Amino acid sequence: MSRILILEDDAALRQTLARAFSRRGHSVVEAADLTGLAGALEAPPKIEWAVLDLGLPDGSGLTAIETLKEATPDIRIAVLTGYGSISSAVEAMRRGATDYLTKPADVDQILAVLEGTTVNAEGAEHNPASLQRVEWEHIQRVLRDSGGNVTRAAEKLGVHRRTLQRKLSYRPPAE
Repeated sequence: MSRILILEDDAALRQTLARAFSRRGHSVVEAADLTGLAGALEAPPKIEWAVLDLGLPDGSGLTAIETLKEATPDIRIAVLTGYGSISSAVEAMRRGATDYLTKPADVDQILAVLEGTTVNAEGAEHNPASLQRVEWEHIQRVLRDSGGNVTRAAEKLGVHRRTLQRKLSYRPPAE
């Protein structure tokens, strides 16, 4: 089968995914951070698929996408994150990710992304994002476009800086 890299800082999730992929006949390489990624890329055979977390202790999974694409241009990459946003999804796809999934993601969903198939798309219920979720994602995008400057982002959004700081202190709304 395929050789899969799992780049995830949560040891329990990483080991659970590794066991699930191994049971399905895949060879698995695990790494907890970007430093471990460098070691994983050096060992043959080449990695064909990767499952990446965006939030890593020593950097961003977005950096890992570029590193993996340079090493193996045809690699298929599934990005997992606990705090997904439209802007981070767009950025991950722009850098070369195959797909973007929010945690918790089912192993079958991840494999469907990596294999290029779909998981029961027919009959799947469409659930649009809530207004709060869309607002949170818009704020994140404007803040990123403002270079992380809260005052500048508040001006662009037409809200008081303290109002924006209060909104930023909340966790992202569940989908």
